[in-house]
Amino acid sequence: MSPYQVDRTTWQERSFIDQMANIGSEVGRSLEAKQVGKPDRSQQAMLRALDLFDATTEQLVRDHSPRTKEVLRAKEQFLIALTDSEDHGMGADTNSYFLQFGQAARCRS
Repeated sequence: MSPYQVDRTTWQERSFIDQMANIGSEVGRSLEAKQVGKPDRSQQAMLRALDLFDATTEQLVRDHSPRTKEVLRAKEQFLIALTDSEDHGMGADTNSYFLQFGQAARCRS
């Protein structure tokens, strides 16, 4: 298990777009490391991504946000892409989804 755990208080101060952009960074790292055959790096990035997914989901559930389903579905798609032994384009689709949040976060800065 990774020693990484996001500070929930600081994390919750971030906007939803920033949270999703940061999750997307870890998702991208994990999928890229898998693709180039670096399973240890992929697993570490996956553990960070899952912690960020969980931190975001906790906040959304507490706030009764309709975005909860979206985040849980994105998490599901990420895990499918990561564990799929054949490339069915899920990794590219997942990266594409998160890329939009990264671009939106940059536009807001």
